[in-house]
Amino acid sequence: MNSIAKIFIRQAETAGKRRTRITVALFYFSMGLTFASWASRIPDIKTRLHLNDALFGTILFALPAAQFLMMTFSGKLVTRFGSRNVVLFALPAYTICLSNLGLVNEGWQLAIGLFMFGLSGNLCNISINTQGVTTEKMYDRPIMASFHGGWSLAGFTGALIGMLMINLKVVPYWHFVTVILIVWTIIWINHPYLAETRPLNGALSTGRRFFNKPDTSLVQLGIIGFCSMASEGAMFDWSGVYFKDVVKAPPSVVILGYTSFMIMMASGRFMADRVTSMIGRKKLLQLCGILISTGLYISVAFPSLVPSTIAFMIVGLGVSSIVPSVYSAAGRVAKVPPGIALATVSSVSFLGFLMGPPLIGYISNAAGLRYSFAVIGIFGIGISLMVTFNNALKKIWE
Repeated sequence: MNSIAKIFIRQAETAGKRRTRITVALFYFSMGLTFASWASRIPDIKTRLHLNDALFGTILFALPAAQFLMMTFSGKLVTRFGSRNVVLFALPAYTICLSNLGLVNEGWQLAIGLFMFGLSGNLCNISINTQGVTTEKMYDRPIMASFHGGWSLAGFTGALIGMLMINLKVVPYWHFVTVILIVWTIIWINHPYLAETRPLNGALSTGRRFFNKPDTSLVQLGIIGFCSMASEGAMFDWSGVYFKDVVKAPPSVVILGYTSFMIMMASGRFMADRVTSMIGRKKLLQLCGILISTGLYISVAFPSLVPSTIAFMIVGLGVSSIVPSVYSAAGRVAKVPPGIALATVSSVSFLGFLMGPPLIGYISNAAGLRYSFAVIGIFGIGISLMVTFNNALKKIWE
């Protein structure tokens, strides 16, 4: 009877871990769906507010500015109150901020709405990624990339829902309310199965100040993330322009570069955990850096439709695994609570997302878009070199 009882207990534990993993994946999906829903209606909202490109671009900067501002506080809040409690507040708040974007009638209202959307979005990002790190520790094997794959899958889903709503002539507000109903249903059904995280109420008063010098290894992980997100941001913002102006693709297939990049990024994230188990995190990141540079330099050397499409697919595969791997590694840094570790790495990494696209614009204005992509290709080489020769990160890869 004793051995039978042990078997039942093991089966129950396995089922519990599986249910938690599904729940966390659905929360990643919900976060991605919320963001993708906003992105799908950007043209409609811009047109309705009668904003020119320069003013609209300035207003859009409120979103990343708020995300960056919130990063320092998100890690502290997750550490103090626990990621489970924070995500159950942050994700509903994120969807409410989304719906508010559908009500704006003036540019200043959109700026405020995007700022609040960014604050709640970053709180979601840190708390849900902390849930991901906690769940990965339950499994004692890499599963983080599959969670980020769920976020990427939500991007496609959100784009499809947005396309449907536009064709049905549904205004953004009621589109966003529909997304709220979907996300809140996911939360209501699945919230009991979130990973339990113990709030560290005394952690910030016993040896850790609210603002303190970050761990060196976390900063270095953040630099790796910076190089990846700079490349990723360049592809998000400039791939269509590259296909239009450099590749000279027909208007009907200008989106091909971006689409091929996104498909391979999502696919790579679902494959990354298995590859990590086979070859290790260090070799995977070395390979990813090489893929980023290889893809970008192929597109620079052969700026025609087929080679550039293949090149952007290679870049998508390269960036797919870096941020999930870096976040997973950050959660393993000793003596630093996961929420704070993730916030530190995210802060440095996110600078790449902010700086990469403008950098391309400046270089392109001075020397041409092909040269811009060649410069971004250096970041991939930098990733491989940092992972290979940085002894401070050696223990994290092991």
